[in-house]
Amino acid sequence: MTQLTLDEAVDLTRTGDLWLFRGRSTADHAIRVLTNAPVNHVGMAVVLDDLPPLMWHAELGKGLMDVWTNSHHRGVQLHDLRGAVEQWTGRYEQQAWLRQLDATVTREMEDAVLRTIARLDGTPFPATAKLIGRWARGRVRRPAPAELTYCAEVVAATYTAMGLLDGSRPTNYYDPGKFWSGDDLELRRGARLGEEIRVVT
Repeated sequence: MTQLTLDEAVDLTRTGDLWLFRGRSTADHAIRVLTNAPVNHVGMAVVLDDLPPLMWHAELGKGLMDVWTNSHHRGVQLHDLRGAVEQWTGRYEQQAWLRQLDATVTREMEDAVLRTIARLDGTPFPATAKLIGRWARGRVRRPAPAELTYCAEVVAATYTAMGLLDGSRPTNYYDPGKFWSGDDLELRRGARLGEEIRVVT
């Protein structure tokens, strides 16, 4: 498996690339066991114009500044990508991987990303039990209420808005492992995701 430094990965990442994480905490392990997934967290890179690379994801913590609202809050957040990866690999002691999106991201798709950020930023992150409940509903194609959302839902909603997923499955169908290479996302527009690249910080 290819390996990159964080500096190299940040320089390479583009909008739509995925960042995946695996940790050792009890909650991390529970998510992986219950969803049969190799990872417990996923975020999406947002790299627009002259802005620094950003990460779009959802988490319980509020230690980093949300650059959309210029505030600290839990739930769905838009963070400086480097700062987010350093927090997940440092404070949270997680392993990190980058999966690059092989697709032309048009201005229309970028606008869809921004609309999704405006709609979802600040949505609360569910506690572990509620997260599992939301995911279980999704596996039987039952949408969950919109007042909570977790990381894989954020990425799925954004990919759907970009036209990369067809929207036939509710966002709570997805777990972080659905974005790992062992699963087939059935991407549209001829898009493909590359293999995982280990990121070393």
